[in-house]
Amino acid sequence: MAPVRLSNSVLGSFRAASRRSALWRRACLYHSYEYNQAPPFPPAESAILSAALAHVPTHGFTSGALTQGARDAGYLDVSTSLLPRGVFDLIYYHLVTQRLALKDSVQFLAEGEKGKSLSIEAKVRSLTLARLCANEPIIHRWQEAIAIMAQPTYAPDSIAELARLADEIWFLAGDQSVDSSWYTKRASLSAIYSATEVFMTQDTSKGFIETGKFLDARLEDVMKIGGFFGAMGDWLDYTGHSAVNVLRSKGVRI
Repeated sequence: MAPVRLSNSVLGSFRAASRRSALWRRACLYHSYEYNQAPPFPPAESAILSAALAHVPTHGFTSGALTQGARDAGYLDVSTSLLPRGVFDLIYYHLVTQRLALKDSVQFLAEGEKGKSLSIEAKVRSLTLARLCANEPIIHRWQEAIAIMAQPTYAPDSIAELARLADEIWFLAGDQSVDSSWYTKRASLSAIYSATEVFMTQDTSKGFIETGKFLDARLEDVMKIGGFFGAMGDWLDYTGHSAVNVLRSKGVRI
């Protein structure tokens, strides 16, 4: 049989597809450890925001908490003007620092160590629950944060950080997928996380047991139906409804 000869145009298409595939794989393998990330905030702002978080349980996500944080950090009250987005910077600081803390706060047995290693799905569940539990000290104030994050000005940054959290969780769980499931897994987890986070703000069970059950049910639903959600639409739906409820509780007629 004579060898099959491919035209230059077909060969060009193959090469282009190969390059796209390689770029896709590199993009899919991205995670925070492969790049030198600058701190989310300069030292002065970080000091103020870190101190301000300690006042959130009492003052909520407000300018008052920022002012108290500036004083605790040794700065004048006017120093809060260093934060161009005001209270949202306080929320964003919490989101970023808690995401970055996951790699140290949750440890799994390495392959070959004694003991039964967890599946990737079980690791995803553990990491997601650990991140949710990091909200526990301020959970009674978190609906305020959700209402702020849902505002049109801040929603893009909030959604982007949610996507980074889902990416971090899947990576720390050991996911190495390089096909289209890389995206769908992260979109699905983003939606599940946002739904569970909203549920947690209303959970009065001891140790947030019901939140754990809610998370398990959502993860099981995905496994059963084999489908995935669009993170942006679901995030806006959950946070939007919560924002409306918070505003109504403040006396706003909507």
